[in-house]
Amino acid sequence: MILSKFYRNTFLVLLLSLVLSACATQKAVKIDSKIQGDVYTGTDSVKYLADGVKDRIFFATNESVLTTASRDTLRKQAAWLRKNSDITVVLEGHCDERGTREYNLALGERRANAAKDYLMTYGIASDRISVISYGKERPVDSGSSPLAWSKNRRSVTVKAN
Repeated sequence: MILSKFYRNTFLVLLLSLVLSACATQKAVKIDSKIQGDVYTGTDSVKYLADGVKDRIFFATNESVLTTASRDTLRKQAAWLRKNSDITVVLEGHCDERGTREYNLALGERRANAAKDYLMTYGIASDRISVISYGKERPVDSGSSPLAWSKNRRSVTVKAN
């Protein structure tokens, strides 16, 4: 009698916890195909320096390491800059809203310098490239979501003349 009461109570506890855990389970929200890992891969915020040459590259959270897509974009920018030797550019480093102002200014500068260093390896003179960091001060998307943050972690190449 005591043993069957024990099994009944155990069964009820297991059933109740199964029901409660099923109610508490969150479905994974798919952001869409605009983010790979946590790096933005969409094109809705991208502008172009020239035909087929994107003006911006994107970074992972708290990173200044260039992705494969970023290196491809910078190679195209370098080829375009070699053909247009009279043009100088400013590389703007940007971050998402998370982190302190000081941290994001330093991270934005590291991102812009990573792009500058890569352009220089493809033959662009350093005196044609200047670097500025805006940190989190100029977001392209003011939202507070993983998609918005990924759009804001970027370096933008702007014609200076």
